[in-house]
Amino acid sequence: MTNNEETYHVPVMLQPCLDGLNIRPDGTYIDVTFGGGGHSREIFKQLSPAGKLIVFDQDPDALANAWEAPNFHFIAANFSFLKNHLRMMKIDKVDGILADLGVSSHQFDAGNRGFSIRSNDPLDMRMNQKGEFSAFNVVNEYEEEDLIKILRKYGELTSPGKIAGTICRGRQKAPIQTTGELMDVLFPIAPKFKDHKFFAQVFQALRIEVNNEMDVLEKFLIQCPDVLVPGGRLVVMSYHSLEDRLVKNFMKRGHLDGSIEKDFFGNVLKPLTEITRKPIVPTEEEISLNSRARSAKLRIAERNHE
Repeated sequence: MTNNEETYHVPVMLQPCLDGLNIRPDGTYIDVTFGGGGHSREIFKQLSPAGKLIVFDQDPDALANAWEAPNFHFIAANFSFLKNHLRMMKIDKVDGILADLGVSSHQFDAGNRGFSIRSNDPLDMRMNQKGEFSAFNVVNEYEEEDLIKILRKYGELTSPGKIAGTICRGRQKAPIQTTGELMDVLFPIAPKFKDHKFFAQVFQALRIEVNNEMDVLEKFLIQCPDVLVPGGRLVVMSYHSLEDRLVKNFMKRGHLDGSIEKDFFGNVLKPLTEITRKPIVPTEEEISLNSRARSAKLRIAERNHE
């Protein structure tokens, strides 16, 4: 096993994730966001040869962090295709699923990926580098009304119309090619002393749109109850309120929109029961060591018995 996670991605809330999975040595577990392999490596250490770990990652860079073992399987795919790949592997049920929805430190720091507001990179933001659709297409080709929609919905920005209009005027002179050029175009309207948060929200909106992240998360969550054994655990770590709301609604109420379905006796019909009523958040000590943990929220649920 290689050990790249320190430079690739520091695993956030590692112990709470492991505790949440309630790992059985002979169980089958899935990490749908392998990345630097930090969480996966620790899960694997707790498995016996009879146990099995399956990991997903659509980013080709993540493959370098994989290792060889008969009971370790790397699937180079988006985790929205969870059930399809398990079916191909002839796996019906698993004991636990972990999803760390954050962008890895590697993706933020790697040149030419365009995720970070701290460098001047091509407008890319693709998690899957084989995809043809990038942030360049969104910024330079979307109609103003469509830009407004994604900035409001995915960036949760208060002045999406002003931002979209500024982008559209800026690209009329020449295509906006890089993250630095986009920030230069928007800098005159960025709130003073809050410009860092403003740009982070704009980048978040673009990244979610490029990677279809909310749709992917919805498809993933809906599949989880079907593949978990009764008593199996779902552990999800999110980094912004849009993701956390979906995860919370599904775990608490069984529906992504937060609606409730009840049986004849008034019992709520839902496939999962929360292990933690409130999300687990990182300690101040962890945040001081890894600033990217700051916004993380961890939710844990267990598959109900039929």
